[in-house]
Amino acid sequence: MAETARAVIETKFGEIELTFLPDKAPGHVKNFLDLARKGFYDGTKFHRVIKNFMIQGGCPNTKDAKSGKSMHGTGGPGYTIKAEFNDTSHRRGVVSMARAQDPNSAGSQFFICVADSTFLDRQYSAFAQVTRGMDVADKIVGAPRDGRDNPNERVEMKVRVIEPTA
Repeated sequence: MAETARAVIETKFGEIELTFLPDKAPGHVKNFLDLARKGFYDGTKFHRVIKNFMIQGGCPNTKDAKSGKSMHGTGGPGYTIKAEFNDTSHRRGVVSMARAQDPNSAGSQFFICVADSTFLDRQYSAFAQVTRGMDVADKIVGAPRDGRDNPNERVEMKVRVIEPTA
């Protein structure tokens, strides 16, 4: 199998490296990489952190530090992609696409499981695995947050794609 790109999510707590699962969710891998290469995620923040569950980010409505948090988690890239539910279990370190009630409503928001969350299996499109930096995800999920699980202090991200070498 050809080597695929990887991604590094840079945060103030350190880096989280992702290895993709193109054989499980090719459309989601392509979508995430396309958005990352365009800089879509740069300046967005992790807007939802739930202890013993996951951290979620990728909403463009989080880019403006002055805007209210009420719109955080409601934005996307302007399109949705078809679900690619697969047999990857939502264990600690698995990365999956967030969505609304409609299974085909994923766009740009994603979450990283910080604990085994197998109740999500075959209901969300798992598309990557954290290969380095789970300690960073643990720091993010442990950050003080408000009643809507939104961190009190901004945890912005910048996503860098590491292209495969020939």
